[in-house]
Amino acid sequence: MVTSPPTVVPLLPEVAFPDDPGLGDLPRLFDSEWIWRAYCCQFGRPSVDPRQIRIRQFSHSPGRVALVSYEVEWPTDDFIPSQHLAIKVERDKPIDLYRYPEDRRLPGLGEAAHPESALALLNKHVLAVRARRALVELIRYRPASRAVIRHGVGRVRFYARVMRPDAVNPVLTAHALVGQSSFVVPRLAGYWAEGGVVWLSAIPGENLRLRIQDGKLPDPAPLLDGLQTLWSAPHVPAGTRPFNLSGAYRRAKRSFKHNVQDDGAASRNLKDAVKSLDPFVRSWRPSGIAHNDFYDDQMLVLRDGSVALVDFEEAGPGDPLLDVGNFLAHLRWASCLGRRGRRDGSGAYYQQFRDAALERFRWSERDLAFREAVCLFRICTNAIRRPQGDWHRRLGAGLSLVNETLG
Repeated sequence: MVTSPPTVVPLLPEVAFPDDPGLGDLPRLFDSEWIWRAYCCQFGRPSVDPRQIRIRQFSHSPGRVALVSYEVEWPTDDFIPSQHLAIKVERDKPIDLYRYPEDRRLPGLGEAAHPESALALLNKHVLAVRARRALVELIRYRPASRAVIRHGVGRVRFYARVMRPDAVNPVLTAHALVGQSSFVVPRLAGYWAEGGVVWLSAIPGENLRLRIQDGKLPDPAPLLDGLQTLWSAPHVPAGTRPFNLSGAYRRAKRSFKHNVQDDGAASRNLKDAVKSLDPFVRSWRPSGIAHNDFYDDQMLVLRDGSVALVDFEEAGPGDPLLDVGNFLAHLRWASCLGRRGRRDGSGAYYQQFRDAALERFRWSERDLAFREAVCLFRICTNAIRRPQGDWHRRLGAGLSLVNETLG
């Protein structure tokens, strides 16, 4: 049993959050000495000490559960790949600690993450190839929720989406739905239902968010065309899930109430925002088929100018105005609170896209403003989920922006 860590490993960024009476262990998740000691006790003391541990994401439901994912970074000279670590504290339960790719909620992740077993999975569920091993590259990982891994054999590339097994059928259903739109959609290459893995073909293109940030503002027409064809999909597959706006809104509001309790200005901004948004969310109902998570980072621009939609898991009954409102909210956040400041083209594209949508669909500006505001309210959770040293300022500024949108 390791009783103390060999060194004090820096934890970046240095952040602190309000105490949670229901989760007495919450402060430990931001205590570098405790984190490193827990790592050594769970996995054994490594021969090399890390250079630092970086906080990647913080998920917190006050009084219930909190999970922090970290990236353990080793000294550059040792050429050791960084390691993903997660620690969860839950009310009335022992502290849970695990590292990638060992994830009990994602049973297929271990096999999908190793070259030899990944090749076996590809041969069984996608296509038979002659090779000794597959190329495996982690793209994204959210502990206990999902991961995206790039698999390659020779020149062929696939994206393996790893999820909880009960999410496979809804993803397949959403894929069939968005396939009826004019967006380019990745081809479904295969799936392993029991393991929770779905393989999609790779699409060569440039990330739309990066293009906008660099000032390469695309014509809004192809995006609006794609949305319009999705909204009017002729066939809605059975089992398509409706979007749960009220649940997402309640989770964000509960988090904000906990985190702004000691900040008078932010508390007032929160109070003003929910005074308008509460009745809107209570009255909101799905009005048609929608993407339900439409924003710039979900798309690629291809060489011919067409747009590929590469993230679509939420597609189903929803609200067309909410799709446009969500896109605008992400642009507004990037323009006002993004790290690139004036160099970011998001502000200019915000106005361009908004004007084009209103002209085409003849919507009420007030109706669209409510959708943009409620989406921006949810996006404010980014200040907490991806914490930086100034998370409190960013959260307060985001809530102020919500009220500005509401007028």
